[in-house]
Amino acid sequence: MRFGRPAAGMVTLSNMSSTLVETVSINYEDFNESFLTCGTCLCMYDGGEHTPKLLPCSHTVCLHCLTRIAASQTRDTGTFRCPICRELITIPRGGVPALPPSFLVNQLLDLMSRQRREVVPKCATHLNQELLFCETCDSVFCTLCAGGSHSNGPGEHTIIPFSIAIKRMSEILLYKANECIAKLSQAEEAVSAELQRLDVATETCLEQVSSSIAELSAALDKRKAQLLEQVTQASQAKRIVLEEQLALVAAEKQKVEKECDGLQYQVEVRSISQRIASLGVKLESASTLHEPRENSFITCELKHNDSLSQVETALARLGRVRTSTTFPSLSSAVLEMPVPAVARLPALARLWTVDYHGCPRKTGGDPVTAELVVDPDAPAAAPAAPAPAGPGQGSPAAPPQVPQAPLPCQVTDWDDGSYTIRFRPWDAGRYLLKLSVMDRPIQNYPLKVEVTPHNNPVRTFGGSRGLGKAEFLQPVGVAVDAEGRSAFVLDTGNSRIKVLCAADLSFQRHIETAELAGRSCTGIACTKEHGLVVVNWRTKQVIEMTEEGEVVRTFTHAGFQEPIALAVEATFGHILVADNGACCVFVFDSGGKPLFQVGRKGSGPGCFSMISGVAAAPSGEILVAENDRVHVFTAKGDFQETLTTDAKGKGRIGGLACDAEGRIVATRVDKARAYVHVLSLKGQVVNTVDSHDAPLKRPCGLAVTSDQHVVVVDLGNDTVSKYRYW
Repeated sequence: MRFGRPAAGMVTLSNMSSTLVETVSINYEDFNESFLTCGTCLCMYDGGEHTPKLLPCSHTVCLHCLTRIAASQTRDTGTFRCPICRELITIPRGGVPALPPSFLVNQLLDLMSRQRREVVPKCATHLNQELLFCETCDSVFCTLCAGGSHSNGPGEHTIIPFSIAIKRMSEILLYKANECIAKLSQAEEAVSAELQRLDVATETCLEQVSSSIAELSAALDKRKAQLLEQVTQASQAKRIVLEEQLALVAAEKQKVEKECDGLQYQVEVRSISQRIASLGVKLESASTLHEPRENSFITCELKHNDSLSQVETALARLGRVRTSTTFPSLSSAVLEMPVPAVARLPALARLWTVDYHGCPRKTGGDPVTAELVVDPDAPAAAPAAPAPAGPGQGSPAAPPQVPQAPLPCQVTDWDDGSYTIRFRPWDAGRYLLKLSVMDRPIQNYPLKVEVTPHNNPVRTFGGSRGLGKAEFLQPVGVAVDAEGRSAFVLDTGNSRIKVLCAADLSFQRHIETAELAGRSCTGIACTKEHGLVVVNWRTKQVIEMTEEGEVVRTFTHAGFQEPIALAVEATFGHILVADNGACCVFVFDSGGKPLFQVGRKGSGPGCFSMISGVAAAPSGEILVAENDRVHVFTAKGDFQETLTTDAKGKGRIGGLACDAEGRIVATRVDKARAYVHVLSLKGQVVNTVDSHDAPLKRPCGLAVTSDQHVVVVDLGNDTVSKYRYW
């Protein structure tokens, strides 16, 4: 391959495997792509099928053409002629591919590719000016076009060569294209996977329909068999009777025929007379066989009642096909209550579903999955309270460990397109609520849930001393009725009972009677029979009254010395009166008749030195608080065990109550703080109400409600507060 133009440069290549030397002198500006095409097939040289091969005659031909020529000319000689100069070429041992490559052409190909990459765009108006690009204005210009309006000064326009801008944009374009392709590939995979799941769901539904209908068909076949059997049995019974009668008629007929045989040959009158008399008897008996002893009536009634219509109605209601237009990635959830969530207490989140167009869904039925996990990126938080120990372990319980497994969540479908997710975070910190619909995450997945260790009151009433509606003077006890409507606060300093709404602690009325006078009533409870029962330590009387304040009766006991607290057992209505002077608990029936005594003064098992509270468990156990301990007795008054908390004797339990699930709720005052403990019947601490933002000073009486709330009377703050404890 030779070029005879004046050279802008000289390239000399030497082939190490041959003696050929390629020399070319090229004018760079006159060079074009026609120099890099095969003269035989006019195809552009490349590194594949049209690889340039250098012949011994110094001509260059592509591999494709040489292979075709050699195949048609060589035959047995092993040679072929150059298609350009017709010189005879000997094929090397390795065949045509073993011919040496044209290094010059390959280098020119590289030169051409570099020339394409190094093209500097020029301005169409000013041909000698390089194009520039302003990243600030997103415009293309040259220095003469700009007229000095662009510069690279601080805070001004950013100018770069247009060739560099093209390279950057090309890279960005390629990146965006690849990213877009990746997203589309993911979308393709997601839609294909959804189609596969649709096929599986369809097949499952078809199998369910077939299975259910097969069960119904089997039940119908069974009933059909039963009816057919009943028809067959009824028919068989009638057939037996009729066939027996038919056989009897045939036998009698045969006897008559036998009697008549040879009668025409009889000549003896006496014999004929005897036979006539015998046939007369048979005639009378035959008349009884004349009518069938059984009838042929048999029928099957299917409309004697409404069973058939009921079956048709039931079949019309049998099964339903549900589908959904929910678009999970547009659906969202919010934390409803409480915000932030409180450790150990239930929390609620609400999920609202929408369709592809963003319209709210009006029906439910979507498969919603929920799980609560600890946020691995959240900073560690202090635990809310010691975790409960396992069965057989003593108290105090070991400190909790952050759960690694997802916490259980309960999903409630309201069938209006919304779902409630109920969960209970065990410790303080940050959690992730992962909600998915049809195994696809929702819009704000995962929902971050902040959990605080502090349990503050949901309602508070009072806060000052006095005689007013919202004022107290030495409030010491509280009771809540069985329906959870009213809370009765024993306002001892004012010798009255303040009645509050149990839901929001709003004031309702006062109860004032002569039996409450003297500022000495210390215990109050609710009864099923009358309403309220109050103990007066000064008069040593137990006062029963209605919720309106009408006194029903009073009673006392010779053993009373300092009765300070009372409780009512739910099953039989027994009244438990704790006496701090006698160091025991007196048990009365619902009519005030003494039954037995629990405990005695002393330091051994089942003995007391100072009683501070009494309660009854739902299973009948009697609970007695003494200092930092809770003594447990059977319903008959036999000692069972003593429960101690983790305070190691440094505090004192005041009010005591037990809820329907057997959890013990007790107020406790230590040197540093006052709080409410929630214990199991084994003495394990399951929760603590610290009232962080509204600290308790001297909590005493308390009462639990059926919805896991506790109403606490704080003598130090002259308040009544309501907390969620479980």
